Amino acid sequence: MKALIIGATGATGKDLLDVLLKDEAYTEVAIFVRRATGIAHSKLREIVTDFDKPEEVAGHIKGDVLFSCLGTTLKAAGSKDKQQHIDYEIPLHFATIARRNGVSRMVLLSAYGAAAASKVFYSRIKGELEDQLARLGFDQYIIFRPGLLLRKHTDRFGERIAAAFLKLLNGVGLIRKFRPLPTALLAEKLAKAPRHFAMGNHLIMLDKIFRL
Repeated sequence: MKALIIGATGATGKDLLDVLLKDEAYTEVAIFVRRATGIAHSKLREIVTDFDKPEEVAGHIKGDVLFSCLGTTLKAAGSKDKQQHIDYEIPLHFATIARRNGVSRMVLLSAYGAAAASKVFYSRIKGELEDQLARLGFDQYIIFRPGLLLRKHTDRFGERIAAAFLKLLNGVGLIRKFRPLPTALLAEKLAKAPRHFAMGNHLIMLDKIFRL
């Protein structure tokens, strides 16, 4: 299979790229990045992209499965409008082009609590993206909704505190369905999903991710 990745330079995206390059089932991996990563591999194709103008690279958005790991925080984005552009508009635009170009499979890294009707801004845009991608009619559409992610060498203080708290509760058998998920493990599950699931739409919640 030929894989396409947007968000390949984020925490989960980096791990996913590493997994796909090692996985013999994937013969080619194309990543769309704002600037060159410096990664060299015989299976890797790197397309430097202006994410505000994905049509300029439309000819490269061809393959078997599109993985979307693109996302940011409100703090990093600087405003709700910019976060919506990154988390909703860009993935939808890329997916629309991919579907038009015959890409038949889509794997979306969404978020726990995603719902178009949510009053929480982040949850709402994630849910709206899920719904809009479903309307594109991919033959196989897989949504992952993990909870708290454990990123390598994270500099997010709140994330470290939350992870420590959840680990403590999980250690005594409480709220295991909310246990933190290492991005490296999530990447393995993302890569496995297109081969594991049948055609159709699939929603993978945190407890199911661990069992995949």
